[in-house]
Amino acid sequence: MTTSPVPGARLPAAVRALAGASVLVVLAASYAEQRAAGRGSVVDFLGYFTNLTSLLAGLLLVVLAVHAGRQVPLWLTLARGVATTCLVVVAVVYATLVPGEGGTTPWVSAVLHVAFPCAVMLDWLLLVDRPALPWRRLWLVLPYPVLWLVVAVVRGRTDGWVPYGFLLPGRGVPSLVLHVAGLVVVLLAAGALVWATGRTRGLRRPVAPAAV
Repeated sequence: MTTSPVPGARLPAAVRALAGASVLVVLAASYAEQRAAGRGSVVDFLGYFTNLTSLLAGLLLVVLAVHAGRQVPLWLTLARGVATTCLVVVAVVYATLVPGEGGTTPWVSAVLHVAFPCAVMLDWLLLVDRPALPWRRLWLVLPYPVLWLVVAVVRGRTDGWVPYGFLLPGRGVPSLVLHVAGLVVVLLAAGALVWATGRTRGLRRPVAPAAV
């Protein structure tokens, strides 16, 4: 037996769909700008953690909008928790390690590094159509960012391209290890924050009764 969306879920679903679609449009506009400037490599564009994470989170919001008012699978809630964690890290790193536009226009940078992470965190806090995530799954915040780091470091050592200055091979191994260790700590701290706030009640719980 399937469940149909409840009326109270329509507005949150519309907001989620709009937020997800909007960030995808912003990414497309940013890539178009990069391409017009002669930097049209999709691999390089998505090599930026901010761009890749925003793309995945935008698609995830659209998927969540489709599930509005229904029981959300645990794997989708876990993905939401990981995406929220990674965007918190994007905002923190932007404010500390890599401030500036990074070659893009100021408004795109503001959307991707500030506005979108804030929107996703508010979505997590206020729209609690999710179960509390088990603490034993906190480690799931690590595989995606660590894989991205490995690819970025390998590219830096092979073709010389890195998305962020703190990953430059010329800075030496100690600097790289220190930054990577720091990012792992920030990831786990951000994940713990997301997991903990996932136990709040929020403003509403627009979910349909479970099927029997």
